[in-house]
Amino acid sequence: MSAFTFRNFDRAAFLRDYWQKRPLLIRNPWTQWRNPLEPDELAGLACEPVIESRLVSESAGQRTLEHGPLPEDRFATLGADPWTLLVQSVDHHVADVAALLDPFRFIPNWRVDDVMVSYAVNGGGVGPHFDHYDVFLIQGLGQRRWRIGGRCDEQTPLEPHDDLRLLAEFSPSEEWVLAPGDMLYVPPGIAHDGVAVSDDCMTYSIGFRAPSRADLIADWSEELLDRLEEDDRYTDPALRMQDNPGEITADALDRLQAMMAQALLDKPGFANWFGRFNTSPKPSDIDWKPEQPVDAAMVRRLVTEHGTLLRNPASRFAFIEGVSDMVTLFVDGEANVCAGDSASLARQLCAHGAVALSAGSHGTAECVALIQQLLNAGCLALDEEN
Repeated sequence: MSAFTFRNFDRAAFLRDYWQKRPLLIRNPWTQWRNPLEPDELAGLACEPVIESRLVSESAGQRTLEHGPLPEDRFATLGADPWTLLVQSVDHHVADVAALLDPFRFIPNWRVDDVMVSYAVNGGGVGPHFDHYDVFLIQGLGQRRWRIGGRCDEQTPLEPHDDLRLLAEFSPSEEWVLAPGDMLYVPPGIAHDGVAVSDDCMTYSIGFRAPSRADLIADWSEELLDRLEEDDRYTDPALRMQDNPGEITADALDRLQAMMAQALLDKPGFANWFGRFNTSPKPSDIDWKPEQPVDAAMVRRLVTEHGTLLRNPASRFAFIEGVSDMVTLFVDGEANVCAGDSASLARQLCAHGAVALSAGSHGTAECVALIQQLLNAGCLALDEEN
């Protein structure tokens, strides 16, 4: 059972009435709230070179941005002015923070991005802004005042700041102070501003992926270009005389556009590409592979002894259903076609952070090979405690 569960949060009503529609304040919906990370631990992560972190400090009404890794003594030199520390993808490194995602699995996994954690002293904040994605803002420690404004887009004026996308004008329409366990949902494009109203203010931001049309077209087109043959060219065997040779006729334009659309609308190819595209991990210098590779005999023993597999929180798992009980499992940008028992295993790995193995279900050669591959890639690990 997850360390975090909802007590009184109606998921279906939320999706119907609020998701990507309007903000929602949820006062402490947890069965039992506890802060999953101490401030000192977050500061330690910000000093690590393989973890993305930022420090926003304010002086005389001006904010400055500093990228990590931060020197260990940096926090002692910040003085009395307000400041905020932000650390990305903390769920990849802290199991208790990764557990925060479990209650949100009513939203498809492929939409989940990461859990960013912020720490601020009294008065600290990053300024009024808007995001291109959905976010749940969970108060961990202390208190933070959130002000909500109107809807923004790329035409909304921004301050002339080299590093921060801050709104030039912000007119709040709602305001709340969040205490530990309280949660605020903010849809994409909604202006918001959070300011700590206590020291030791920690906020957990669960963000969701929202690929842009431009990114999708660019990457999918690049995939197609690698597959298209040089002799796949325009043809017009039914060419007819036309009054003016300088005209590009409507018939020619239709044929050209259809030629392009036929490639772009390759549905199986698009599905395979998107599975790999969406599960591609964020760039990282961390190598999650085990020091000693696992062989097939070790996997078979693990299955026989009913061992438990743990999904690496830093790995991205997804699957797409195929035909005849086949699925394609995508893990960290790699595709694996699975059938039978290995297809069932693939679905289990995508649905659960931990999977208990059994010889009856997971002892086939295909399952053993898949487990071995994912263990050696660092996408799975063994539960050493059981």
